[in-house]
Amino acid sequence: MEKIRITLLLLLFAVASYGQSAQKVLDKTAKVVSNKSGVQASFTISSKQYGSTSGTIEIKGRKFHATTNEGVVWFDGKTQWTYVKQNDEVNVNTPSAADLQAINPYTFIYMYKQGYTASMTISGNSYVVTLQGKGKSISEMVITINKQTYVPSQIRMLQNKQWTTIKVSNFRTANLSDALFRFNPKSYPNAEIIDLR
Repeated sequence: MEKIRITLLLLLFAVASYGQSAQKVLDKTAKVVSNKSGVQASFTISSKQYGSTSGTIEIKGRKFHATTNEGVVWFDGKTQWTYVKQNDEVNVNTPSAADLQAINPYTFIYMYKQGYTASMTISGNSYVVTLQGKGKSISEMVITINKQTYVPSQIRMLQNKQWTTIKVSNFRTANLSDALFRFNPKSYPNAEIIDLR
């Protein structure tokens, strides 16, 4: 009986330690992604509901700038500008946390500490971290992270029973100007600006 109890305690300790490892991996990944001078990457997003698109993203703290064939998004930490190429219009709004999660694939670096349970497995040269949250707009995230660099290569998000997959490549640090994260009307002189705030 004592042997079974000790085995169970060791098993529980191993599970708890493994959970802490997932947290530490996410902490290191968050540090890499939230580099003070900024980071850049290429991405491809695909989902059954919306199809797929690819583009580039620049991130500096909570600010981001994303460009695809369909348009451009700027977020300066408070205001978001979305240029829709097809309509030649710019929508201006103050996005909610859920809005930001749908647009910025790196929001997980802030989310994982707020009501999500983290678990982790190892697959080849990668950590595979799963975040699960009850009552969250994104109920599950699976993040594949390089074991040497702590750079995420894939992020899968489950929202409204639909999976969205984001593949990341060409991740690198960069010295980014704050002006990059704000819409400049001079660059789009003919665009109609629609303020939704």
